[in-house]
Amino acid sequence: MDQDIILFIVVATALAFDFTNGFHDTANVVATSISTRALNPRVAVALAAVLNFVGAFLSLEVASTIANNIVDQSAVTTTIVFAGLVGAIVWNLVTWYFGLPSSSSHALIGGVVGAMFVAVGTGAIHGDGIVSKVLVPALIAPLLAFAAAGLAITFAYRIVGKLAPGPVSRGFRVGQIFSGGLLALAHGTNDAQKTMGIITLALISSGHLGADATVPTWVVVSAATAIALGTYMGGWRIIKTMGSRIIKMDAAQGFAAQGAGSAVILAATHFGYPLSTTHTISGAVMGAGAAKRLSAVRWGVAGNILVAWVLTLPASAFVGGLVYAITHLFGDGALGPIVVAAAGVALVAFIFARRLQKGAAITTTAAESA
Repeated sequence: MDQDIILFIVVATALAFDFTNGFHDTANVVATSISTRALNPRVAVALAAVLNFVGAFLSLEVASTIANNIVDQSAVTTTIVFAGLVGAIVWNLVTWYFGLPSSSSHALIGGVVGAMFVAVGTGAIHGDGIVSKVLVPALIAPLLAFAAAGLAITFAYRIVGKLAPGPVSRGFRVGQIFSGGLLALAHGTNDAQKTMGIITLALISSGHLGADATVPTWVVVSAATAIALGTYMGGWRIIKTMGSRIIKMDAAQGFAAQGAGSAVILAATHFGYPLSTTHTISGAVMGAGAAKRLSAVRWGVAGNILVAWVLTLPASAFVGGLVYAITHLFGDGALGPIVVAAAGVALVAFIFARRLQKGAAITTTAAESA
């Protein structure tokens, strides 16, 4: 009975993570289209949500990587998975609050690895899998997207350089509808699979699935739905950073950045790499700006984003390990996860209530002043 309760909590927590992944990474998909006025913000977010949902059904390679190549399946418990998910959610919320586009993928992997380290030690962590499937792609992908976006915008400017600016801008804005849609599709294909993989890992560790089982259909549908809903809610703080604080881009740069980011993410998904879509599209945005002129990129903001990237794995691993240690204080049953989950829900409800009270106070003050 305890295992079933923990599994239920894990699945609910995984879908909560998928939701935070969606609103945290909304900026990756829509910021460029919004900043160049190619799409109305709400239309852009709604389109991204729909295509994120569709993209989740296109591949399962990344889900397989998460379930098989990060930690030893035989040593995983549902409590370890739960602790890792909490570590990822906490880091997502912290970086969202400060408007930093960090990696939800690395937060999830870091959280699980940290919990596994505290629970079992280094022997159950697949270091070679983390290096080859996570760290190497994390280094290559943004550089590749940077170069691809830089080349794309250079060629674009050469082709349209002597044409009238008005029609050219309108044409690129139309193009952004399609390149932005492709980016949303790619994002759903890669990011939703991470939650599918972690739920599958929990199902295997609890004995509900065999070691070589494929991802159940209900897991695919639920993960796709959660990330789509999160995307629709929109992470507006990060949208501002991605859309205007890194560079002030034109429609051609937005089109180049979206196209380059889509190509890199889809290629990584094909090979089963749990890529950071945040890293990739940030690299593409910087490449599109730097190709025009280096001073177009606000390198101080880019440096802050880089710091968040570097901290993501160790910070989420620390929180994941800490959460596991706390749950272990209550024994190996369901009590620990129940206490931590209840505390998390209560904290979120408290923060939400405070925000509502603050908003109501501002509204009242404005009404009295009028």
